[in-house]
Amino acid sequence: MSQTLIQADDTITLWGILIVWASVSIYLEQRYSWASKISGAIIALIGAIFLSNTGIIPTESPVYDSVWGVIVPLAIPLLLFHVNIKKIWKESGKLLLIFLLSSVGTVAGTIISFFLLKDHIPYLDKIGAMMSASYIGGGVNFAAMAAKFEAPGELVSATVVADNLMMAIYFIILMIIPTLAFFRKRYSIPHVLEVESGSNNESGKTLAESFWKRKDISLKDIALSVGTAFLLVIISFKIAGFFDTLVPSGEDASILFNLLNGLVGDKYLVLTTMTFIVLGLFPRYFDNINGSQEIGTYLIYIFFVVIGIPASIPLIIKNAPLLLLFVFIIVLINMIVSLLAGKLLKANLEDILLASNANIGGPTTAAALAIAKGWKDLIGPILVVGTIGYIIGNYVGTLLGFWFSTMV
Repeated sequence: MSQTLIQADDTITLWGILIVWASVSIYLEQRYSWASKISGAIIALIGAIFLSNTGIIPTESPVYDSVWGVIVPLAIPLLLFHVNIKKIWKESGKLLLIFLLSSVGTVAGTIISFFLLKDHIPYLDKIGAMMSASYIGGGVNFAAMAAKFEAPGELVSATVVADNLMMAIYFIILMIIPTLAFFRKRYSIPHVLEVESGSNNESGKTLAESFWKRKDISLKDIALSVGTAFLLVIISFKIAGFFDTLVPSGEDASILFNLLNGLVGDKYLVLTTMTFIVLGLFPRYFDNINGSQEIGTYLIYIFFVVIGIPASIPLIIKNAPLLLLFVFIIVLINMIVSLLAGKLLKANLEDILLASNANIGGPTTAAALAIAKGWKDLIGPILVVGTIGYIIGNYVGTLLGFWFSTMV
């Protein structure tokens, strides 16, 4: 819209709207059961679509560019700080293996879905990169791939709508599966039986409030979390910029050089790698920092508001049905691969469902599922295992994105 109530250069007001609406979305999600079921991400997105389509805020502004350029990169290391690789292998080896096999299901589903629909959905190479990364990691990987491949904002918004609708449906399916006789006869369900025996009862707040319970956090924690994240962003982006100019790319360069440039010259991949390296070198330092996951998640909610702003409702109505089919195929194949792999490994049904959920919805939604079902012993492990997806998601999305781009 050319004329809006708030102008694109009204920086403080636009920043205020982003921050306030992200905060309201989180509050509603943790305060009301209906909002918890919808999810704060969808609330943030729908509110932003309403504000932009009614002419209250502009669809483009330097403020939104700042979110993509600063907020999203900052969220990546913050959400990785609590990853403990040694703990994952020591305590959750089989769960991690199922998670990785489930990731293979995501890759297979993305490839199949892409070739089925590439002639019907525009920019599907970019969307495929975003969704493959997101359905292994989470929203932060989606944001990184959206920025990397420069997908049009309208299609990004339509993809988010389809993704969130699919996730809501999928979450319901995951809740129902342990109650079905077909699965109970074919898989071991120790945690389900423990809950049904009455030994695991707990009064309910909303799922979001139960998961994001109050933690011990100090001013030093905030300073170290944000300061370390900014330092990693600066160093990583400088390294990526150096290699981007050093390694040839473009039409005149070979495929090998273009791929190499995409790996070592990509700021999001370098940032992920640098964070992974320092986590391995200084595990005690990061173990002693509280609050980084909360801060990173809050930043991602701001991102959800921003990606809803460019949404054109007619375009969403036009594109979302096919995009819903695209993500449905990915989710379906992920679930089939997860269940078959889990059966071969003789894994518990609860582990399989949580591993698949951690792929498709990220570790926090998997933890929410564990909370909802009363599987207390699995909340911590799936949260730890699921965060591996943040690390590998960007690599998978980048490789598939480059491959798909040669097919369109």
